Amino acid sequence: MDAHWDDLKIFLAVARSESLSRAGRILKVDPATVGRRVARLEDDLNAPLFAKSPTGYALTDAGQRLMGHAERMEQAMIEASEEMAGKTGGLTGQIRIGAPDGSANFLLPKVCAEIGNANPDLEIQIVALPRVFNLTRREADMVVAVSPPTAGRRLTVQRIADYKLHLAASEAYLEKHPPIETLEDLKGHRIIGYIQDMIFDKELDYLSATGLERVHLASNSVSVQINWVRQGCGLGVVHDFAMPWFDGLKKILTDQVSLTRSFYLVRHADDRRLERQNRFSAALVDGMRKEVARLEAQT
Repeated sequence: MDAHWDDLKIFLAVARSESLSRAGRILKVDPATVGRRVARLEDDLNAPLFAKSPTGYALTDAGQRLMGHAERMEQAMIEASEEMAGKTGGLTGQIRIGAPDGSANFLLPKVCAEIGNANPDLEIQIVALPRVFNLTRREADMVVAVSPPTAGRRLTVQRIADYKLHLAASEAYLEKHPPIETLEDLKGHRIIGYIQDMIFDKELDYLSATGLERVHLASNSVSVQINWVRQGCGLGVVHDFAMPWFDGLKKILTDQVSLTRSFYLVRHADDRRLERQNRFSAALVDGMRKEVARLEAQT
């Protein structure tokens, strides 16, 4: 075998993205060049590594066998780079965090900005998507999740912090509508929440705690939901840590509807050997804990 590391990097990008064009965007390489490099690697190994399918490029049996070797080489290259850079200096390179949009909008900006200020050569990316991230495909270096993964032996999970949620409405809305003193009173109000068939984690099914079945205004984005609440469109379940971001929001029925959820940091198990990621993870967890506590104390 005469495969070069650069060829294996391209192989990994195509395997994880299942697309020449997406791999090219990740690597900042023309898709045609990606295709040629993959073909060269296949010729070198005398084996087809990908099969073109309706959904993209799928690994063949030979590709699956090569995947483990390529990932181990990738890990060794990262470890060697970190070892040569030393462990005491500032963090460098790029780290991508996947997160649901609640934490991505209201917690991570301040936390990551502070980490970035302390490490000016570090590039931090936040991918805010309302879905589960696939670390095996390296969609992100680490993920903030609302529940621990139930599968994936090659993952490590660390509990970050608990956070609270309550029913809330704008003061303007409450002034214009009948008082809300019991759960029964909610039936006369417009309810804001998630699109039920797009709830990607059972921990996000907040309204089941209220006994309400109908959502009048729904979105898969918690930021959209909070903006509806802020604009006086109805009632919704709001993170306590998001409340200080908006003037005029008021919690209601706090003695009857009070939810506690948790954030978890999920990483690829192999990354535990990477000092750079360990240091970043420690700073991220510490920063998120402090930010949740700071914002919740203001509500």
